[in-house]
Amino acid sequence: MRMALTICTALMTSIPAMAEPHRYELDPEHTTVAFFVSHIGFADTLGIFTKVTGSFSYDMDTQALSDALVTIETPSVESFNAARDNHVRSKDFLDAKSHPTMTFRANAGEPSGPTHGTVTGELTLRGKTIPITLDVTLNRAEKYPFGHGRFVLGISARATLKRSDFRMTYAVENGLVGDEVKIMIETEAMRME
Repeated sequence: MRMALTICTALMTSIPAMAEPHRYELDPEHTTVAFFVSHIGFADTLGIFTKVTGSFSYDMDTQALSDALVTIETPSVESFNAARDNHVRSKDFLDAKSHPTMTFRANAGEPSGPTHGTVTGELTLRGKTIPITLDVTLNRAEKYPFGHGRFVLGISARATLKRSDFRMTYAVENGLVGDEVKIMIETEAMRME
C-alpha cells in the first residue's frame, strides 16, 4: 500500500500542471468598435458603436480561446452627423429598430505567433449569421498599472465584411456607399477574478 501511494505521488508530481484558462470581460471604457465604408469613392466615412459588451475565456500558456461573445447595440452607432446616423439606423442599413443588437460568437482561435493569430466566429446582423475572421494582435498582457489593478489583455483586431452578405444592399449597385466595410476593434479585456 505504501509503495502504491509512493508511485502515485511520483506520477502526479511528474505530470506538468495543466494550463488554466481565465475569463475576461471587455472594459467598456476602453473598447472601441469602429468601421470605415467608402462614400461615393471619394473618402471613407468613419462610424463607431458606443455600446459594446463582451467576454471570453483565454489561456495565456496555450493561446486557446473559447466561449467568446461580443454584443453591440446597433442604435448606438455614431458617425458624427445626426442625419446620417438616423439613416444608418434605418431599414436601409442596420434596421436597428427590428434588430437592436448584433453579436459575434467564437469558440477557437489559430495562433500564428506569440502575439498574433486569427479568430473565426459568426457575426449575426440584421437576423443573418455569417462566418467572419478577425486578424488579432495581443498588444500587452499584464497587471494594470493603476485603478482596478486587474490583469489585462490589450487587443487589436481587424476584419472586412460585405454589407450585401447581410441583405444590406442600399446604394451598393450604384456605388454611392461601398459594399466592403473595414472593421477595427481596440479593447482592454480585464481578467474576471
